[in-house]
Amino acid sequence: MRFLQRERAVVEELLPGLDQELASVDLADLEAAGGPALKLFREAGGPGLLVPAEHGGHGAGLLTALRVQRALGSRSPSLAVATTMHHFSVASLVEAAATSQGMEWLLLAAIAKDNLLLASGFAEGRTGQGILNPSLAARTDGDKVFLTGSKKPCSLAHSMDLLTLSLPLADPDGEERLAFALVPADSKGLSVKPFWGSPVLAGAESDEVVLDDVEVPAELLVRTDVTSDGQLDQLQTVGFVWFEALMTASYLGAASALVERVLANPRSDAAVAAGAVTLVESVSLTLEGLASEVATNGVTQDTLARSLLCRYAAQDAISRVLDLCVESLGGMAFIGSGDVAYLNSACRALSFHPPSRARMATPLTEFFTGTSPLRIP
Repeated sequence: MRFLQRERAVVEELLPGLDQELASVDLADLEAAGGPALKLFREAGGPGLLVPAEHGGHGAGLLTALRVQRALGSRSPSLAVATTMHHFSVASLVEAAATSQGMEWLLLAAIAKDNLLLASGFAEGRTGQGILNPSLAARTDGDKVFLTGSKKPCSLAHSMDLLTLSLPLADPDGEERLAFALVPADSKGLSVKPFWGSPVLAGAESDEVVLDDVEVPAELLVRTDVTSDGQLDQLQTVGFVWFEALMTASYLGAASALVERVLANPRSDAAVAAGAVTLVESVSLTLEGLASEVATNGVTQDTLARSLLCRYAAQDAISRVLDLCVESLGGMAFIGSGDVAYLNSACRALSFHPPSRARMATPLTEFFTGTSPLRIP
């Protein structure tokens, strides 16, 4: 089987024509702000990938989604990164719909039917702030909830139909607990401002989303059991596992694009090419093992810990792949096209996503020594 053949076959089966459309566009055009990648993804029915079949979607599990994200990352890293934010929000909604009597299933059906894109407003991208610490202030007026603040960077800022975010809400005992809200992109008081200044991953539309006393529709508010200490409930745990796994697969795809170029170069040293393939396929096997665990045993704190280990190990493997591939392709490939330099830079961004390895060092150590439940600081 040819390199990436399996992953691209899955995309062709579920999202017919998308891979060929992406392959026909230059990488620089796909990665530019306002490029065609997100439009092509929406037209192919990509937003409904994880929506259960009974609600009109493709019903993809984690294994299938990992293969799709790797394939997309090999064509357009920006597209893979941006759509990971959508998919992890959808995965959280699927979990919520399975355990509540709310209206989540109606929203899932709308995502699949109308190809709605969900942006994520969780608290990432702010140095020293944990991902569970909301970056927005909530104001209540009776049963109504209003939000003020901003999220930057926020992928899909310009293409989103709904913004998913976290906010603190007091329970009947007065204790603040985390809640999820979905805010329509056309809500009064919601605006988008320029923020992303780098040409790398510009196609992910990671600008600033500003909310000025924006009302959250009551039917689009989901409360959780997560308190300020950062201990995770099941809904949040599922979301984190999907986020870490899909984001890792997305950057693995970008690294695989460089490996594919090495394999296609007749001057490449066979040992170097084989070494690069070994590294990316080992990451793929690790991720697929995680997906198998999820399919067999569901998602637990053990699963979340393993997803973080997969991600941090992938960072190390991808760094080695980049060194091998850039050197193997040589100076003329680097000079003759911006693709090699671009992919080399884009892959490095995996380490920027939350939670960082440094922030998780103590929580993971405490978890594996049995002294504390896993927490996300």
